[in-house]
Amino acid sequence: MNYGGRAEIVDATRAIAREVAAGRLNPGKIDERNHRRNLDEPGLPDVDLFIRTSGEQRTSNFLLWQSAYAELVFIDTPWPDFDRRHLWQACLAYASRDRRFGAAGPGRRR
Repeated sequence: MNYGGRAEIVDATRAIAREVAAGRLNPGKIDERNHRRNLDEPGLPDVDLFIRTSGEQRTSNFLLWQSAYAELVFIDTPWPDFDRRHLWQACLAYASRDRRFGAAGPGRRR
């Protein structure tokens, strides 16, 4: 498998451009739904919790579109040693957060 989040977004953009060029899509009607429909797995839901292991603090080009509003948890434990205790720790961190989905104030959703 050769996957990259940037490539996925570029491929979706190319597909949309082909629709516009063919006259099937008005450029003024391009929105997030158009992009989502053209992603590699359009039915994949957005990421709620993004856990990064091994002490790395980057998303590494993984599910960039789907992770736009994900809560990030960084764990120093390497992946092979990651177990349910680490998952529980990440879930507790996630549960303690106020998810605003880009809204400015606490508890406000877009």
